[in-house]
Amino acid sequence: MTIATGDRLPDVTLKTNGPDGPQDLATGDFFAGRKVVLFAVPGAFTPGCSNTHMPGFVVQADEILAAGADAIACMAVNDAFVMGAWQQDQNAQAMSMLADGNAEFARALGLDMDASGGGMGTRSKRFALIANDGVVEYLGVDAKGVEQSSAETVLAQLKG
Repeated sequence: MTIATGDRLPDVTLKTNGPDGPQDLATGDFFAGRKVVLFAVPGAFTPGCSNTHMPGFVVQADEILAAGADAIACMAVNDAFVMGAWQQDQNAQAMSMLADGNAEFARALGLDMDASGGGMGTRSKRFALIANDGVVEYLGVDAKGVEQSSAETVLAQLKG
């Protein structure tokens, strides 16, 4: 079942790049006590994600934070090393990069997809959400394009 507005995010351990390499990050701790914008992409360095989805959040980061978000995070079913390299490539230092290497968080959210036809295995659907203290206030999932999960859409939701 897919997570919905009003639901609490599941507590799953992800990875993020720390000063000494990959480190565990519990989603329960990460989302606790603050408003977080999370957007997820099917894969780091993929054309749509690198050319369309991520750049909007990089450009709009200051506005998103000024509109009430305490943090911005990007998640993909990739490892922490790939996410760290993509963060550098995209000049995305204003956001946290969350590696869901085994698709455990995507699966727990009900937002995983089978991309094995394209040789990509299990991936996350493209989505964005706003969570306040771990409770979903907005969820936008895109089957194609980035209309529901774009930085502009998230910003409009924050400004409400």
